[in-house]
Amino acid sequence: MTSASDALGGVFPLTSDLRVSRVGFGAMQLAGPGVFGPPADREQAVRVLRRAVELGIDHIDTSDFYGPWVVNELIAEALRPYGEGLVLATKIGAYRDHEGAWLPLNHPDALRAQVHDNLRRLHLEALDLVYLRHTVDRGIPLADQLGALTELREQGLVRAIGLSNVSVEQYAEARQHAEIAAVQNLYNVVNRTSADLLARTAADGVAFVPFFPLGSGFADSRARQDEVLRGVAERHGATPAQVSLAWLLRRSDNVLLIPGTSSVAHLEENTAAGSIGLSEADLSALDALVADGETLEEAH
Repeated sequence: MTSASDALGGVFPLTSDLRVSRVGFGAMQLAGPGVFGPPADREQAVRVLRRAVELGIDHIDTSDFYGPWVVNELIAEALRPYGEGLVLATKIGAYRDHEGAWLPLNHPDALRAQVHDNLRRLHLEALDLVYLRHTVDRGIPLADQLGALTELREQGLVRAIGLSNVSVEQYAEARQHAEIAAVQNLYNVVNRTSADLLARTAADGVAFVPFFPLGSGFADSRARQDEVLRGVAERHGATPAQVSLAWLLRRSDNVLLIPGTSSVAHLEENTAAGSIGLSEADLSALDALVADGETLEEAH
């Protein structure tokens, strides 16, 4: 019999006492268009979150700047009291202005305030995993930013620290100042520009969490991509999106997936990707779409 964790791609240890199934859920799309404002159908958003937990998902990725505030409030409404073993990961280091722009906010005092804001809206005493969202250098040393998070961890308000949108060099620098549990960077079947970072985190036993795991432009992709993905999908009775997620799970054992959706049907479809067994021929075809460090456009 297949266990729930096996169906979700197995389990990966974020830390010695935080373990998650490799297929999780990214809550960003539960906000309104452009990740701004409330969802058009709040009840549907609540159903998606509750269905995710019913499916065995124990890793939900969120942030106070999704909405802003909207998604964290939805999570609290839908899932409290939180079940044992549910890991909530959030991001700090940015804010949204009144027009919805994403602006950096990385001063240590601001980072501390953002952690407390996430705690309050999620109704938590401690955040399981907090990603520091890297932005263009604003004269604030990375060591100072991580120092603020380390203090919060020592106070018991943060259990694990992660990084988002970093280079290999920034990741290496960060590890000199803090224990890093996870890295979240752009990576998917048609964009491999973070391949070196994926390899580095795998060697270090650190989780790698691709954002946009289904790509931001799959619908506009070139014919070869569609041909390859659709061919593999047809052989497995699956969708191209499911194959794209299954490929990520096979790419490296430290990959954790957080595909997002505001649809229960798509949630169930994405979650089923953990059960797709790609053959070596399938993997070779998908690997050949682009080389490591490239995007599909660069490869053509």
